[in-house]
Amino acid sequence: MNEILIRPILSEKMNKLEDKEKNKSYAFKVNVKANKIEIKNAVETKFDVKVAKVRTMNFFGKSKQMTVRSGGRAIRTTGKKSDWKKAIVSLIEGESIDFYSSSTREN
Repeated sequence: MNEILIRPILSEKMNKLEDKEKNKSYAFKVNVKANKIEIKNAVETKFDVKVAKVRTMNFFGKSKQMTVRSGGRAIRTTGKKSDWKKAIVSLIEGESIDFYSSSTREN
């Protein structure tokens, strides 16, 4: 299986959740086929923290209608956005992840 953690989700809603809960919570866009155990292991190895709990949510891609021009004619066709999965990871008390530090970036 390719990469489990795709990217962190940094939003105002997640910042409020992080401030509200005693245990720090972080959201990640993850591989659709990843399970909670794989997500937990990926976060623990990548960020060197201890995970207390993992919550996952599946989001189904919306269907979209497109107009394509072919040979001078307009053809209406339908498509679908990709399905995706979100994981909210709660860390053990005292642990945190710093996404904004410059030490994690190479350039």
